[in-house]
Amino acid sequence: MLTKRIIPCLDIKNGRTVKGVNFVNLRDAGNPVELAEIYANNGADELVFLDITATEQGRKTLIELVISVASAINIPFTVGGGISSVKDVEILLNSGADKVSINSAAVKNPELINDLAAKFGSQCIVVAIDAKQVAGEWLVHLVGGKVPTGIKLFDWAKEVAERGAGEILFTSMDHDGTKNGFANDALAVLSNLVNIPIIASGGAGNKQHFTDVFIDGKADAALAASVFHFKEIDIIDLKKELRNNKIPIRL
Repeated sequence: MLTKRIIPCLDIKNGRTVKGVNFVNLRDAGNPVELAEIYANNGADELVFLDITATEQGRKTLIELVISVASAINIPFTVGGGISSVKDVEILLNSGADKVSINSAAVKNPELINDLAAKFGSQCIVVAIDAKQVAGEWLVHLVGGKVPTGIKLFDWAKEVAERGAGEILFTSMDHDGTKNGFANDALAVLSNLVNIPIIASGGAGNKQHFTDVFIDGKADAALAASVFHFKEIDIIDLKKELRNNKIPIRL
C-alpha cells in the first residue's frame, strides 16, 4: 500500500503566506520561505505553493519567491497560480518546482492538460479543483473561488484524469478554513471514480480529521494550512498518531 502524504500549503498574496475561511477574510500567516524550511525540516512529505491572486490579477506566478522557497527545501514542491501555458510550466520547473498545479486555465482550455502531460509527463501535472455545493450539486468554481462555472465536480475530475493529469487537488470551498473536517463523502466518490491520487484540501482542524480523510475519504494525501501555520498541529505528532491508527505514513 502506498504511504499517505501530509502536505502543508502556502497560500501566497503579495509575497506573504495568508489564510482565510471559505476563501475570504485572509490573514497573514508568515514568511513563506521561513515556513517552507520549517515544514521541510519537520516531517512534511511535500509542499504546495499557491499564488492565489495571480489569475485574478492577470499576472504570472512570483518566480523569485518560487526560487527562494525551492532553494530552502529538500522535499517535493508543487507550484500553482497564474499558469496558463507550456512556457509557464517550463519556467517554473526550471525555477525549482517539482510539479505544477493548474486550475482556471485547465477549465478554460482543457487541451492544456494533454499538452502539459505530453511535454513534461503526468507525474508533474496536478489539476486543482475548487468546488462547492450549490443546490445539492458539487460545482467547480474559478479565480480563487469567485467565478462559478456550472461544471460538475465529478464530471470534470473524470475528464482531467483521462486527459493525463497525474493528481487531483480537490478543495471543498464549503469546508475551507472551517476546521470541521474534510469533505469525506465527495472525496470518497472522487477516489473511486479516478485512478490517480487525490489530495484532500479544506477543513482540517484536528488530528482525527486526518485519520478520517484517509479512511473515510480514501484520500491519498491531505493538505492543510492554518493548523500548521499557527502551530495548532505538529506534523511529527500528527504522523505518529496516524501510524498508531494504522495509516501507512512515512515518519
